[in-house]
Amino acid sequence: MAVVSAAVSSAALSPLHRPGSSLFLNRTLRLRNVRWRVPFIRAASSSSASSSSKTATEFNISFGADPPKEKTVNPEQSSSRAPAPLLIPWIVRGEDGKLMLSSTPPPQFIRDMAEAKTSSPKKDKRKKELGSGRKAPVASAPASSAPPKYSKAARRFYNENFRELQRLNKALAAAGVASRRKCDDLIFEGKVTVNGSVCRSPQTQVDLIRDSIYVNGNRLSKKLPPKLYFAVNKPKGYICSNGVESKSVVSLFDDYWKRWTQTNPGVPRPRLFTIGRLDVATTGLIIVTNDGDFAQKLAHPSSNISKEYIATIEGAVHKKHLIAISEGTKIDGIHCTPDSVELMPVQSDSKPRLRIVVHEGRHHEVRELIRNAGLQVHSLKRVRVGGYRLPSGLGHGKYVELQQADLNALGWKSLMSK
Repeated sequence: MAVVSAAVSSAALSPLHRPGSSLFLNRTLRLRNVRWRVPFIRAASSSSASSSSKTATEFNISFGADPPKEKTVNPEQSSSRAPAPLLIPWIVRGEDGKLMLSSTPPPQFIRDMAEAKTSSPKKDKRKKELGSGRKAPVASAPASSAPPKYSKAARRFYNENFRELQRLNKALAAAGVASRRKCDDLIFEGKVTVNGSVCRSPQTQVDLIRDSIYVNGNRLSKKLPPKLYFAVNKPKGYICSNGVESKSVVSLFDDYWKRWTQTNPGVPRPRLFTIGRLDVATTGLIIVTNDGDFAQKLAHPSSNISKEYIATIEGAVHKKHLIAISEGTKIDGIHCTPDSVELMPVQSDSKPRLRIVVHEGRHHEVRELIRNAGLQVHSLKRVRVGGYRLPSGLGHGKYVELQQADLNALGWKSLMSK
């Protein structure tokens, strides 16, 4: 029994007798501070004789009780009453515009915090994915919103079999050869050939991609120029002509054409023209484009696109003059009345000004209305077409390219849907 106890004790205390153990090398360590974590061992032996000569020895070893666990304190039992809430003063602006103290945060702050809480988990997840080296998943657009992608062969098959044909004179005008009327003259004169034969009918249906078209011996490019739209601040003395006059509105784009071949290699130069006309003495907003369909619909009186003019008058303007202008006058046998007439505030040392809005836009309509009222025009300027107003910083003779939002202000959606 003593041998067994010694063996068990040596096995239990063997970690303490390892050579080089720091526990006994440290002279300053006091043994009374060392808590032995060796379990208590009790051993009992029993022997019984059997029929054989062997002696069976059984050990019954039990360990001591576990050390008592720390009792968890229930917070509800420890304190019968909850702590008082923490009040944070907020400096908010009242309805009268003055700053004051408030015990609650402003509603906008609460909404911002709610939005931040809803959006923060996604951001944290993305940061973890990026920090771990994994590529964050990219949200793909819904299949319905993305345009379908067709192969090159499918697009070629569609162009060869299902492309819409267009009239020859319209195709020449869209390619920038000349105006539609001048294209008709070129066709009648026999200067246009289609697939090797002279064509004298402007209504001939052609396809720029499949058909071989020559004008005056020069082959027509199969690439069409892009649709361009500009707003020009027309200066005084310039005419709205598409010819080669030195003082035409189109001549203001000479610097634009110098950069065209560099920015658009292989694309034919578009033919620009003005939408409507302003007389030589009138200044202000005029639209320049190469889109014939849009120009025709915008300039037609049936579009009912309003146009605003500022007229500076020589002499005094009275109420009777405003009544006479609002009653309208006959122009080319048609009685025209303005949408509105307003006398603008008179500035110091300046002539009186009238704001006149019309929608028909007939030839010299505003000047005829003012002259019929017995007044004389000193200067006339157009400042608005539809919902698009002439930019204030656009100088005389300058232009700016219109974006889709500007075209929508001009009435693009309603005009092109007709």
